[in-house]
Amino acid sequence: MADNIRDHQGSIAEIDDEQLPVPEHRLHGATHFLGLYGSEHVAATEFVIGAAFVAMGATIEDILIGLLIGNTLAVLSFWLITAPIAVKTRLSLYTYIEHNMGELASRLYNGANVLIFVAISAAMITVSATAVRALFDIPPQVYPYPTNLYFVMIAAAASIIAVVVAYYGFNVVAEFATICTPWLMVMFTAGGMVLIPSLNETLTGYTTLSGFSDFVSLAGTTVFTGINAEGKPGIGLMEVIGFAWAANTFAHFGLVDMALLRYAKKSVYGLCTATGMMFGHYIAWISAALMGAATASLMQLSIAVVSPGDVAYYALGATGFVIVIIAGWTTANPNLYRAGLAAQAVFPSIPRQKVTLAVGAVVVVGSSFPFIYRQILPILAYAGLVLVPIGGIVFAEQHIFPRLGYKTNWHRLKGVKDNKPALMTWAICLVFGFGLDAIGIMPFVYLFLPTWAVAIVSYTLLAKAAGADKSHPEAEQREQEFDRRVKEYHARLAAQENQAPLKDTTVLTKGIRAVWILIGLVVPAVLAWRVLFNSPDLYEYYVNREVFYDVTIWCTLIYFVFAWWDLQRSKSLQRAARPGVAASPAE
Repeated sequence: MADNIRDHQGSIAEIDDEQLPVPEHRLHGATHFLGLYGSEHVAATEFVIGAAFVAMGATIEDILIGLLIGNTLAVLSFWLITAPIAVKTRLSLYTYIEHNMGELASRLYNGANVLIFVAISAAMITVSATAVRALFDIPPQVYPYPTNLYFVMIAAAASIIAVVVAYYGFNVVAEFATICTPWLMVMFTAGGMVLIPSLNETLTGYTTLSGFSDFVSLAGTTVFTGINAEGKPGIGLMEVIGFAWAANTFAHFGLVDMALLRYAKKSVYGLCTATGMMFGHYIAWISAALMGAATASLMQLSIAVVSPGDVAYYALGATGFVIVIIAGWTTANPNLYRAGLAAQAVFPSIPRQKVTLAVGAVVVVGSSFPFIYRQILPILAYAGLVLVPIGGIVFAEQHIFPRLGYKTNWHRLKGVKDNKPALMTWAICLVFGFGLDAIGIMPFVYLFLPTWAVAIVSYTLLAKAAGADKSHPEAEQREQEFDRRVKEYHARLAAQENQAPLKDTTVLTKGIRAVWILIGLVVPAVLAWRVLFNSPDLYEYYVNREVFYDVTIWCTLIYFVFAWWDLQRSKSLQRAARPGVAASPAE
């Protein structure tokens, strides 16, 4: 496929945009990525992962310090590893592999992605099903397998809806997920605030906290106690750091997020991932843990088996059902769509819609098994271990090869079908990484580091032996000619499309925006603040909490109606300004 594209003698316009670098006029600034990463990383997984840290027995000191360090390392990884390669190549990782590693490597890689995205999709749909379960008074699913037929039916129905949406309407889901970001941030924070007085009352007999030291003492005594679900000493600081860093290993060290950051004007925009890491993977994890511990205490269950639906209900009332369903849905659908794309790359002769349905059938079955979402942290860590070697190979080509005088695109220049050094490196790294895990020589959350290093060294040596340092004048000339034609094509596109987005300054739009900000976000935040800081006794706490429950559900309805209205008005304005011009995939 890559060779055919590079040797293409017809119009560049006939080539799929995904096979070409992103043109300069479609690049985005920092604001775009701040919102994008906030949307993707404040989701249903936060309910599960926050509770997982409690069940694993972390202390409050380890959580506050470890999550800060681990998520800082994740942000730095996006900035220093992923973003520079994405900005340099302007390609998604999937396209890069197809161009530089051959058909076999592309199919194997996409096959691995299918399994990973199917697991994540199934886990998130199960999370949504736990909220619907609570509405119908179905017993909690405390075992790894389903024990109630109605729960299976709910999970299957939720899965089918997600599959249909991924089949027909992914753009709608993507827009909806962007709308959800500010609301999710407020609700995750508010949920923890609402349940803190209840936790404190069980410990001290008082509903109020006098300062941050009281919060640390409360969280350390009732939530992050240092004792795991089996009653044994739990994980320590290094494990907390590792879990936070490894949760998105496949995206930064594994370079999957080249697909997003290839649209960044500058590589420094990799720092914009902080909205996802520092809120979604710091504040939201801690808040979710507080909510989970309080809910477990009220239900007299272990936090290891309390469902996200129960947690959200006790923290947010009826709004809790909405947040779990939406957060699960908006996370599952993009991953289900990605799974369909990856499966279509494995079976290119089958249309994407059909393979999406086939993948969806697996998700329908998997979503009925609660053990998948309860194991989301290990799943993410091991997913990184599988995909990180590919990131090491690409890192070697882009950063090591130029310094050694090797050709970055040697495989394509040489004209061989498959990049055997890449395939051999991946196999070596899988044996090495999972071998280290079997031996137990180090915590599995850090296995990606030596595996990544082995990938870089192995690939550099194997590629040298395969002729990566050799010159191919004729092929290099064809590459230069192709790149020149692409630049000319992009220049023509820019002349047609390059128009700054228009801002809607009408009074109506300003009024719509004021409504969803003030009523949808500010009012619930103020009410949550009132529950936390203006509840001097248990009676006042219950009164304030009920007011929060009753008002917030209406604020939520108003928020989504007016935020969606605002989005549609903005889209209509841009369409009117640029009729007939398609938006870029990242928009």
